[in-house]
Amino acid sequence: MASAKSVTVSIFSGLWTALNFTRNLFFNIIFIIIALAILAAIFSDNGKIVVPKDSALVLNLRGDLVIEKTSVDPFEKFMQEAFDEKEENPEVLLRDVLFAIDNAKHDQRIKTLVLDLHALQRGGLDKLGQIAESLESFKESGKAVYAIGDYFSQEQYYLASHANHVYMNPMGWMILDGYGRYPLYFKSALEKLKATTHVFRVGTYKSAIEPFIRDDMSEAAREANQEWLNTLWMQYKQDVAKARNIPLTQFDEKLDAFLAKLEQANGDFAQYALDNSWVDALKTREEVRNELIELTGKDDNSRGYRHIGYEQYLSVIKSPFHLPEQGDTQQVGVVVAKGTILNGTQKAGTIGGDSTAALLRKARQDNKIKAVVLQVDSPGGSAFASEIIRQEVELLKAAGKPVVVSMSTYAASGGYWISAGADEIWAAPSTITGSIGIFGMFMTYEKTLDYLGIHADGVGTTEFSGFSPARSLDPKLGQIIQRNVEHGYEQFISLVAEKREMDKDRVDEIGQGRVWIGTKAQELGLVDKLGYLDDAIKSAAELAKLDQYDTQFVERDLSPKEQFWNEFFGKGASLFGGALRGQSDSQLMGLVKQLVSEFEAMAQLNDPKGAYAYCLPCKV
Repeated sequence: MASAKSVTVSIFSGLWTALNFTRNLFFNIIFIIIALAILAAIFSDNGKIVVPKDSALVLNLRGDLVIEKTSVDPFEKFMQEAFDEKEENPEVLLRDVLFAIDNAKHDQRIKTLVLDLHALQRGGLDKLGQIAESLESFKESGKAVYAIGDYFSQEQYYLASHANHVYMNPMGWMILDGYGRYPLYFKSALEKLKATTHVFRVGTYKSAIEPFIRDDMSEAAREANQEWLNTLWMQYKQDVAKARNIPLTQFDEKLDAFLAKLEQANGDFAQYALDNSWVDALKTREEVRNELIELTGKDDNSRGYRHIGYEQYLSVIKSPFHLPEQGDTQQVGVVVAKGTILNGTQKAGTIGGDSTAALLRKARQDNKIKAVVLQVDSPGGSAFASEIIRQEVELLKAAGKPVVVSMSTYAASGGYWISAGADEIWAAPSTITGSIGIFGMFMTYEKTLDYLGIHADGVGTTEFSGFSPARSLDPKLGQIIQRNVEHGYEQFISLVAEKREMDKDRVDEIGQGRVWIGTKAQELGLVDKLGYLDDAIKSAAELAKLDQYDTQFVERDLSPKEQFWNEFFGKGASLFGGALRGQSDSQLMGLVKQLVSEFEAMAQLNDPKGAYAYCLPCKV
C-alpha cells in the first residue's frame, strides 16, 4: 500500500506535468495564430503596399541618422510594430534615405517630395549634408520639395532649407542656436562621496576624464573645443545660407540681436522666422493639406492627399530578403565601424575588437572582394580592441587588397587608430577626428567606506594582490599604470608617424589628445581627401584597378535559424502590424539622463589593460 507521502508526490507531479503541458500548448497556439495571420497577410492582396500614381513621397524620418543600425531581436521588433509600440531609440539608416530619394527622382509615380521632419533627431552634419545633396539632385528632375513643420530644430532645418517651399505653422517656432559642448563636471560631487579618482593620461588636450577631476573646463580644452565648434558652425551657416540664398549675417548669434528682431515681430517666433527669411510662408496644417491636394489629388487617408510614407516606400523599392550575389563580378567591400570601440564580440551597430576584426577578415578571405572601405563613425574606446582591428587592416593590405577609410561624423582617438594604417583616408568636411591620446581612469572608495565604518585589510603573497576599489592605490602601482599609458601614447604617435609618413615630433605636436575638424585635419595631413562614402568607394576601386564592380556591405553571416526568424518576423511585421493595431520628458529628467549617460559612457569601456583612446568631448 502506497504511503501518504508517495501519493502526495504523485499528485503534485501530475499537476505539474498538466500545467507544463497547458503552458506549452497555450504558447504554441498563440504562435500558430500569429504565424497563420502573417502567412495570410503575405499571400493576401489586401496587405499589399502600392505607390499611388502622382503621389507625394513623405520623408517622415523618425530617430537618429546612422550608418549602421544597432541589432535588434527580430521578435522584439515584430511585437513593437505589431502592437504599434514606438522604439525607445529609433534609428534611420542613411543609405536607405539616399536610396529612397534617388529612386523617387526617377519614379514616375512620385510627383513631389514632402519633408515632415518633426521626429528626426540627431544626424551629424556629414549625414545631413549627404541627404541635402540628394535633395538638390531630386529637384533637378523638375519635381518640387516641400518642407512642412510646426517647428524646426537646427538639424531638421538644415534639410528643410534645401526645399523649394518651406512652410511653418503660424503658431510654430525655430531657433538656430549653434553648436556647443557643455558637459557635466563631478569633481565636487565625488569629493562629497569621498571617492578617490585616479587618472593616468598623456596629452595636453585629452579632456575625456576632466569631468571627473575638475568642476569646469580647462583652458586647453576650451581652446581646442572652441576652434572646431566654430568651424562646424561656419560650415552649417554657409550651407544653409547658400540653400536659402541669404547672407551669413542673417544668423543671430547674439541674444541682443535676436531679441531686437523678436520685438519687431511682436514676440511671435513664427513671424520672426518669416521676417528673417528662414521660411517662405506661415500656413496652417489645413492650408498645407489643401495645397498638396491640389498638387497630388485628394485621398481618403490621415493626411488627406495622395502620398506614401518613407517606410512604406522603402518596403516597395527594397527587397526585405537578403539576396546572394550572382556571378563573378568583382566587388568593393564596405565594413562599417560605428559606435564606441569595445573589447570582444559586439552586436551589429556597435564596434567590437573581435567582431569588427572578423568582418575585415571575412572581406580578406572573399575572393570576389578586391578592395575594402572601412566606414568609421566612432569616438574611440578600447586601445586594445582598436589595435586588434588595425592588425586586420594590415593583413588586408598584405593580401593585396587596398583599404580606404571613409570617416563619418566622428573618427577620433581609437576611431583614428583603426584608420591610420589605411592606404587612403577620406573625411567629411565636418568630421571630428584626431584626439590622438591615451588615458586610464578608475576610482577607489576607501574614504567612503571609512566614513561608513567599513575597512579592508588582509595579507597577500605579492604587493599586487591587495589591489581593490576598497583600498587606497599604492603609488608604485600608479606609476606602473601611468607608464603603461605613456607606452600606449608612444605606440599611437609612432603608428601615425609611420603610416602617415610624418615626423614623429610633428605628430606629437598635433596629437596631445587635441580634436580637429575634417578640413583642418586635411591641412595637417591626418586625412588625404574630403568627401563621403561614395567617393571613398570609387577611390578604392581605382586603387584596385577595377573598371566594373559592385559594392558589397560585409556583414556577419546569420545562421539558418537566425535568417529564418529575421525574414519571418521582418516580413510579417510590415504586413501584420496594422491588423493589431511628443516629447514629454521634463527638463529635470533630461538632466538626469545626461548625467547617467555620461557615467555610462565611461562605465561600458572594457579594455583589458584599462587604457583608452576615447574622445568624450567629440559629441555635440
